[in-house]
Amino acid sequence: MLVKQISVFLENKSGRLADVTRTLADNNINICAMSIADTTDFGILRLIVNKPEDAERFLSEQQFTVSCTSVIAIGVEDKPGGLAKALDILQDNGISIEYMYAFVGKTGNEAFVILRVENPETAIETLLKYGIEILPSDKIYCA
Repeated sequence: MLVKQISVFLENKSGRLADVTRTLADNNINICAMSIADTTDFGILRLIVNKPEDAERFLSEQQFTVSCTSVIAIGVEDKPGGLAKALDILQDNGISIEYMYAFVGKTGNEAFVILRVENPETAIETLLKYGIEILPSDKIYCA
């Protein structure tokens, strides 16, 4: 029930983000969701793509520093309070979020949220217990 996320370490210099997206495009890899966090000197680009293993390999071949991690994808109602419900459940059960980002799916009225937590199995079990939808990778990889 975990989704693979690609993380790319990027120097803060002109063209590096374009180089990543070009490498993916040249290899027919579609970006489904992305987030970037930066400092003065570098950034970490987090990507959900349709072919994570291929993306990791092709980016590594282009000398990018790349890693693959497992994250949780949940579906929440795309309305005020939809995300708050899921986050309240995690907080009430002592589950901390390392980081998260969201995007709206192409179908229905649902927002997809990517969560990185310390213990994903416990988080999944807890969220399911309270009726939060855990999304499988085939629904997330370019939903």
